[in-house]
Amino acid sequence: MTAPAELAELVHLEIDSGVATVTLDSPHNRNALSAQVRRELLAHMDTAIASDDARVIVLTHTGPVFCAGMDLKEADTGGPGVVDFPELLRRMWISPTPVIARLAGPARAGGVGLVAACDLAVAAEDVSFAFTEVRIGVVPAVISVPLVPRVQPAALYELFLTGEPFDARRAAAIGLITGAVPADRLDAEVRRYADMLRLGAPGALAGTKDLLRGPSARTMPDDLAAMARVSAANFASEEGREGVRAFLEKRPPSWVTD
Repeated sequence: MTAPAELAELVHLEIDSGVATVTLDSPHNRNALSAQVRRELLAHMDTAIASDDARVIVLTHTGPVFCAGMDLKEADTGGPGVVDFPELLRRMWISPTPVIARLAGPARAGGVGLVAACDLAVAAEDVSFAFTEVRIGVVPAVISVPLVPRVQPAALYELFLTGEPFDARRAAAIGLITGAVPADRLDAEVRRYADMLRLGAPGALAGTKDLLRGPSARTMPDDLAAMARVSAANFASEEGREGVRAFLEKRPPSWVTD
């Protein structure tokens, strides 16, 4: 019997000159957080965090989209990523090594959660963001845990409830990202932050991160577990099942009226 072919890697890690670059490379599904992507992203993050050669971690992507959120083709009644995605966000949030997100393309739903779990984030000005969960009948539960401490409350109310897309300049204004720059300056700006972070002592950077995270780092496991249960219940609900079906069938869900 012929052994099954190994799956091609969808997330890559390269460590060079003190910078660990973790690259989402699943452009066929807009870098959606499939089970394989989540598994590989968590493994590479752990490797980078554990490496003495990595002083800074940069999370980036191939293709025109940073991350489209959960891969709804893999959705089931338990909800996609209900176990490993919360753990991925937690590891990024408490990482002693600073993490920078580099966005040359849009982020949606869970993809915005990845951005929020990073310490710094730089996006090209034409990048857009959106919390699309309510439009498919579910709740932005798990990603709320890293988002609530950093995004202006009034903006989060508006954007969570409406699902309206917003641009990188607004993302910076409300605290979601660190800065928005012209696309041709994106790499230089990410390098600038990485170079500044490499000037800091690793222990001092880790201690400063712990200070800044404060109580949120200590309560995060319980918060994420609670929100994972909320997420699973919503994906299993009638609205959640209808929303996912409508998304996959490229039609409006049943609750949308003229």
